[in-house]
Amino acid sequence: MSLRCLIVDDEPLAHGVITEYAKDIPFINIVGDCYRATAALDFLNKQQVDLIFLDIRMPKLNGLDFLRTLPHKPLVIITSAYEEYALESFDLAVCDYLLKPFRFDRFLKAVNRALELYNLKKQTAGPIETEKTEPKSYGQIAIKADKKHILVKTEEIQYLESLGNYVKVWKNGDFLLTPRTLASFEDQLPADYFIRIHKSFILNKKYVDYLEGNTIVLKNGQEVPVGKNYKGMIKQLLDIED
Repeated sequence: MSLRCLIVDDEPLAHGVITEYAKDIPFINIVGDCYRATAALDFLNKQQVDLIFLDIRMPKLNGLDFLRTLPHKPLVIITSAYEEYALESFDLAVCDYLLKPFRFDRFLKAVNRALELYNLKKQTAGPIETEKTEPKSYGQIAIKADKKHILVKTEEIQYLESLGNYVKVWKNGDFLLTPRTLASFEDQLPADYFIRIHKSFILNKKYVDYLEGNTIVLKNGQEVPVGKNYKGMIKQLLDIED
C-alpha cells in the first residue's frame, strides 16, 4: 500500500527535501508537485490524492485558504517556516505540522501518522451506497484509544470535539481520546444523524434537547457551542423556527 502524495510549495528547495525524504519511505508515492495553490486546485480536479504536503505562505492563494476551498479534503501535513499558523492549521484538521527546516526523523513520524489515519479510515469505512432509499443505519466505528481499537456503536456517540490533533468522542457523559482528525470522522459518520455545528464539534441530533443562543443543550444537560457560520443551517436541520 502507498499514499499518493502531492507537494504544494512555492520553494523549489522544499520540493527537493520532501522528494528526497520520500525516496526512503516505501509507502510515500509523490504523484505531483505544484508551486502555487491555484495550480494544485487544477491538479486535484484531474487526479485524486491521499496526502498533501502543504506550505502556507504562497502567492495569490495561501495554503490555509486553499485548504478551506476543498470540499473533500485528503490528509494534509503542513510544511511551513512559520510556527504562528499551527493553531489555525489544526483547527482545519491537518494531521501534522512540520516546521521548516525539519529532519528526516520528524518527517517520518508525520507520514507514519498519516498512514495510520489513512488505514484506520479504510478499515472502518462502510460500503458505498449506489442508491439512497432510506437513511443509513447508525452502524459501528472503530476508535483507537489507550493503544486499543474500541468498537463503538455510533448511535451511542453524543458528539465529537476536536482537540488539536486529537478528537474527544463523547458517549455516556465521558469521552474516548483518539489521534484522529474531526474531518476523518465527518467523512465516515452517517450524515442523516450527525451534523457539523462548529469548526471543532460534530453532533448527534438524537441527543439534542434545545438550542439556546449560540449553545445546544443536550438531553443530559451537557452544552455544546454552535459556530456563527453554522447556526442558520442548524435551525433548519433541527426544525427550529426563529
